[in-house]
Amino acid sequence: MPVKNRLAEMQDEISKWRRHLHAHPELMYDVHETAAFVVERLNEFGVDEITPGIGKTGVVAVIKGRTDTKGRVIGLRADMDALPIEEATGLDYASTVPGKMHACGHDGHTSMLLGAAQYLAETRNFDGSVVLIFQPAEEGGAGGLAMCQDGMMDRWGIQEVYGMHNMPGLPVGEFAIRPGALLASSDEFEIVVTGRGGHAAAPHDAVDTTLVASHIVVALQSVVARTVDPIKRVVLTVGTFETDSVASNVIAHTVRLRGTVRTLDSEYRQIAEQRVRRIAEDTASAFGASASMTWTPGYPVTVNSEAETAYAAEAAAAVAGKVNDGTDPIMPSEDFAYMLEERPGAYIFIGNGDTAMCHHPKYNFDDNAIPAGCSWFAELVERRLPIA
Repeated sequence: MPVKNRLAEMQDEISKWRRHLHAHPELMYDVHETAAFVVERLNEFGVDEITPGIGKTGVVAVIKGRTDTKGRVIGLRADMDALPIEEATGLDYASTVPGKMHACGHDGHTSMLLGAAQYLAETRNFDGSVVLIFQPAEEGGAGGLAMCQDGMMDRWGIQEVYGMHNMPGLPVGEFAIRPGALLASSDEFEIVVTGRGGHAAAPHDAVDTTLVASHIVVALQSVVARTVDPIKRVVLTVGTFETDSVASNVIAHTVRLRGTVRTLDSEYRQIAEQRVRRIAEDTASAFGASASMTWTPGYPVTVNSEAETAYAAEAAAAVAGKVNDGTDPIMPSEDFAYMLEERPGAYIFIGNGDTAMCHHPKYNFDDNAIPAGCSWFAELVERRLPIA
């Protein structure tokens, strides 16, 4: 695989960074130690500018090229946060923090961008500036949005932005990408069904919320089956069903349902919200109960722009020898979507091999992907910001 020789030489060192981060996971915006580690490495590399505290705990750094004749600026992003999962890998560098784990590979993403940063700071073989974006709170906290709301794009004059995520099941070091929608939006809903609690022996004196809520769960499946164009992608899942009683001889007074709606087509976000609310309220009313719904908008659809996807694919092919530039979209969500709403750019997958899936307690980032990932970042910069 034609990775950059310097980055291949650095693999052991970058792996040590990654394993240190893996052993010390932090959640959401509470990534103070991780951010400090990033800042320490960047200072060692001699980058031109480091600004912590963007999007609460994010870090933004700048590396200037050997020349700057056109004022070109591109952004490269990595996420830093872990997940509230108990690790079950048994690794000698497993999480030292109970209930926290790098189960999605953000330790690998951060380390690969650090590796690329060291290479770019050493070589500066480009014309313009590179903005390094180390982001907190991707896992549900919308850290990407927080950094954008802090004015990151305008403050550093970012014109294009690129990100990368590991992909279990894709061979190590290979790449996959597509223009257009790549990852789904993800919105959450909560439905509270209220009836009249009672004794299990006298259902006629109660309004059985367990029965009502069960009918709502079944009816919600019609949102996708009978509202969505069959060639579109929408996934509705009811993830929790909680009654206010755990006794077998009690008819619950309230039931709480929680779930998510994911789609690759933004138009269906509003349609789904309307349909879920109507089904919940009307179904409950038909049984003599009531239902209220709270809808919490989540991450938008991750949409790769056409030209920037081609640039990302070209860099990937140069590193790996080939690239799947028409991969199927998938239904998880990603808050890099907020950055792509502000600037053209692209998000790419790098293979993690035959490993446990992301968010699994036995997942582990494959360090053998590091040279290819670092090389992709560097190759993209040198191609997008060529020295005349």
